[in-house]
Order: sequence, then C-alpha cells, then structure tokens
Amino acid sequence: MMLPDHVEVHRAPLVESAYTRKRDWALPPERTRHWSGRASVQPDRSFEVRSPARETAQRRLRVYLPAGATVESADRLLIGGRWYEVDGAPMVWGTGGLRHVRVNAWEVEH
Repeated sequence: MMLPDHVEVHRAPLVESAYTRKRDWALPPERTRHWSGRASVQPDRSFEVRSPARETAQRRLRVYLPAGATVESADRLLIGGRWYEVDGAPMVWGTGGLRHVRVNAWEVEH
C-alpha cells in the first residue's frame, strides 16, 4: 500500500461535566499527538448546505493508516495543516497482505 501523505492523530483528555464526560479540545497544550506517520488520504465527498441563515460546506476523507496505528472515534486528525474529526469507529483490516486501519474523517466549514 502506498502511503504518500503525512497524518497526525491527536487526542484530548476526558473532562467531567455536570452530566457527562467529553474531550476537552479547547486547550491546545492539553491535547497530545498520539500517533504520527505516513498514510493514504483520499477524497470521499464534499457537499454544501445553503440556507438563508448560513452556508455550510463539509469535506469527507478516507484515511488509510498502517496496521500499527492507533486511532479512536473521539480523536482528531491533522492533515495538510487542516483539522478533521474522526467520523465513526475506525475499521481494522487485519487479513492478507494489505493490513491497515481505515478512518472516515470530516471537516465542517461555516
């Protein structure tokens, strides 16, 4: 598998709120680079939602990481200087010669 793109996986700490636990992405020093390396980043789709209140564009990517990469559904990816959120649970393909982890990533632009 060709892995021409550089990708970083970042993870933020869990914080307690009154009703739930969530990741705290507000403080950059708190988040950590959990994994960094080569990947294959491919476009998936892009679409816009137009309304009188606002215009919103979304980009979705498919990111193929090497089999040893660890990524969780609450992580964020830094790809080409842009931040993407992991969409859903990463999928591990562990058979055959092309072992990898597939991640769906998305970005929203307002």
